[in-house]
Amino acid sequence: MPLAHTVRALALSLAVPMLASCSALSALTDATTPRNVFELQAPADLPARAGRMLARDVIIEEPTTSGALQTDRIMIRPGALQAQYLPDVRWADPAPVMVQTLMLRALDSTQAFQYVGRKPLGPSGDFAIVTELIDFHAEQDPSADSARVVVRMITRIVRERDTAIVATRSFAASASASSLDDEALLGAFDAAAGRVISEFAAWATSSLGAG
Repeated sequence: MPLAHTVRALALSLAVPMLASCSALSALTDATTPRNVFELQAPADLPARAGRMLARDVIIEEPTTSGALQTDRIMIRPGALQAQYLPDVRWADPAPVMVQTLMLRALDSTQAFQYVGRKPLGPSGDFAIVTELIDFHAEQDPSADSARVVVRMITRIVRERDTAIVATRSFAASASASSLDDEALLGAFDAAAGRVISEFAAWATSSLGAG
């Protein structure tokens, strides 16, 4: 093969991996573009239980949910069958983990139980709280630049020694966002989630004999 042809073939063979690398680097850059990070807080006004803590270990398991919510992206639905995510913001943790944290902090703040955690201190806890996160998204109003945030979950209290279901309840709340701005939407998330978590904490303490 003439030398010129050899050089040309070598140059083409090197160009293909370089182009692939550039494409991968571009995708990586897009994926790691910084976004504003937000974290919801558990309600600060939950009443503490009077008297001594109950000698019970309560384990709050990570909620199960659909694949669309198994992410740190913040979902907004422009239509009933559409799911999109806000482009420039994200949660500090995937939505189920953040909800688990809210539930844990809220129940712990009641000072009703000797231990509230994600995992038992020993082989098992006394009770496990098992949750399915159904809705955790904003719904855009098609006729206006506003939205409604919906938070809904089903929670069960399970006695660990015999896996009996002690109590079951659904929780749901919604809050309006006056605009589609990130701050307005996140304020609505905070309001709706706060109501659900407050109701959960009151129900759990009552169902476990601490109410």
